[in-house]
Amino acid sequence: MALNIVLIEPEIPNNTGNIGRLALASGSNLHLVKPFGFEITDARLKRAGLDYWQHLNVTYYDSIQDFFKINKDKKMAFLSSHGTKQHWDIKFEDDMFLIFGKESKGLPKPIIQKHENALFKIPLYNEHVRSLNLANAVSIIIYEGLRQLK
Repeated sequence: MALNIVLIEPEIPNNTGNIGRLALASGSNLHLVKPFGFEITDARLKRAGLDYWQHLNVTYYDSIQDFFKINKDKKMAFLSSHGTKQHWDIKFEDDMFLIFGKESKGLPKPIIQKHENALFKIPLYNEHVRSLNLANAVSIIIYEGLRQLK
């Protein structure tokens, strides 16, 4: 059983490093879609990922178009604060792709519009919070997926 964490144009190396550690701990695969807001050799990425990075199953894509071309037949769920469905309504499946946008802007509007039927959000219970930290959001989704699949 494996889930696939997809980060579209991640910007913060510490988040990506923490998500890499989470991917390894949860048995998930990590997919990173360029451009990045950092270099893969960034010390902050390595510090957050510690010495786990070399054990991680990570795939790199040069663009959003490349990612969707290569994975066009995969089951996907898209996570966004603009989603209308709650994250616990995701019907998780083995090898499912869970798509997350960049920290500053989330998923690009064309992706949100094209996949609105598969767009989910994590509920927030305070109007002063726009969104969760990306690494925290990915953790919530991955462990909900593992809970449903076990």
